[in-house]
Amino acid sequence: MHRDDGFEEFYRASRHRVVTVLYALGGDIHEAQDAAQEAYVRAWQRWRRISEYDDPEAWVHVVGHRLLQNRWRKIRNGITAHRRNGPVTAVGPPSENTVALVAALRQLPRDQREAIVLHHLADLSVADIATRTAVPVGTVKARLARGRKALAPLLGTTLPEEVSNA
Repeated sequence: MHRDDGFEEFYRASRHRVVTVLYALGGDIHEAQDAAQEAYVRAWQRWRRISEYDDPEAWVHVVGHRLLQNRWRKIRNGITAHRRNGPVTAVGPPSENTVALVAALRQLPRDQREAIVLHHLADLSVADIATRTAVPVGTVKARLARGRKALAPLLGTTLPEEVSNA
């Protein structure tokens, strides 16, 4: 017996009833159709066994209803999280300065860019950067100095004397 023997006929004969029941249970026709579709996919995958049941349609109803319940649970949990934590704060687009900085950083060699970002944006000390990147402190200092020097013309700025002498 092939897995689809009789399945197509079963599907055509029962689909409308299954969707109607799931729609009545959930109140959303699109959710009911999605749950029914998923339940029928699962039935088709197990059709050899399910076709032997006294009422394969009941199996599809149960699976479809469980799928709806799982969706409701996810929605309910999302609402609970929303109430607990409030709405997600909308983040505006990056400023022109941020866009310019990122564009300039992309032009630096990776090791200089990493040192600049970790020091100036992540606020790590030179020693912490050395530990994190597994390079000597002197190498981190050199990367920072070269990176700053390369960034200045890219950003159209001049470096303070203490930075240019670093």
